[in-house]
Amino acid sequence: MFDLARDGATGELAAQVDAGLPANLTNDKGDTLLILAAYHNHPDTVAALVRRGADPERVNDRGQSALAAAVFRKNADTVRILLDAGADPASALPTAEFFGLHEMVELMGRHPGAPSARSEEVSRPR
Repeated sequence: MFDLARDGATGELAAQVDAGLPANLTNDKGDTLLILAAYHNHPDTVAALVRRGADPERVNDRGQSALAAAVFRKNADTVRILLDAGADPASALPTAEFFGLHEMVELMGRHPGAPSARSEEVSRPR
């Protein structure tokens, strides 16, 4: 099943989840199907898993989220899908900042519901 997520075999993986495979199945490193699909740049697979109940907030044993994986891979489509599904931008912001992925920081900051802590409205001396 994890190879299906890595390979972006959306139809086959979705059918397996529909047949009872847990949408949040994890491997021995704590990687979920969603994390693997996000890391390997398969937005259609990510969307299918999210629609079937995959938790966008789950992290692996290293504390990495699907959103952080998508940000690292600079996949804007997957980032948007995960943000729309409720993924917290804070889970990926350190990755984006560490690797200098300014376009990903901007994308997460422009998303509706993004924390306003990074906005221009931060208190300024008057």
